[in-house]
Amino acid sequence: MSGRLDPPKIPRRDFLGLSGLVASGLAVGGSLVGMARLAKPAVTPEVSSSFRVGRAKDFPAGTRKVISEYQVEIISTDAGLAALSLICTHLGCVAKKQESNYLCPCHGSLFGMEGEVLAGPAPQGLKWFALSQAADGSIVVDSSREVPVGHFTMIV
Repeated sequence: MSGRLDPPKIPRRDFLGLSGLVASGLAVGGSLVGMARLAKPAVTPEVSSSFRVGRAKDFPAGTRKVISEYQVEIISTDAGLAALSLICTHLGCVAKKQESNYLCPCHGSLFGMEGEVLAGPAPQGLKWFALSQAADGSIVVDSSREVPVGHFTMIV
């Protein structure tokens, strides 16, 4: 016995048609979402922490050469090569090389020629990075690997 408050029965044919319409709508909607996600890469490339600075012959013993593109100075001695970061350890400004030291122009930190702190506010000295030689003979600096202060790598 059906009352006046009971919903009307939907014929089977109408129910199947409505179900097909809803399933088609969900499929089209899911496809549109998938296509919209294609425009944005799922993995973004990360900046490499290793970079090439030249060949060993570009750095004769007894020289210091600033590579401003990477904010690093290559120090060459008879003991080998070393890479000194010019990024201030206080807030990440680029320290400028002067005659006998490095000066951070932002907040006045002063560093010695080996990167040691001479005047604050920098909490620690400039970082020294690991060096290696690639198969083609070029010098590779790895800014993700720190080495102890005064560590030189012999390059042949």
